[in-house]
Amino acid sequence: MRSIDLSVINWRKSSYSNSDGGACVEVSDDFAAVVPVRDSKVPHGPVLVFPAGGWNSFVSAIGNGQLSD
Repeated sequence: MRSIDLSVINWRKSSYSNSDGGACVEVSDDFAAVVPVRDSKVPHGPVLVFPAGGWNSFVSAIGNGQLSD
């Protein structure tokens, strides 16, 4: 397993994060094979790393309403 240098990642905040500082998710597009995800309120906290294909499927499912109640 390769390691990722988290200190050099370019993060972007989700467009669905609210402006009150809550529900803030950040992702990085810096890597072709994986997508790091973190809570922007805890930038030095844990980072979840998903395979890019799995992340893309997850985002598509949300966009298509497949994961709604």
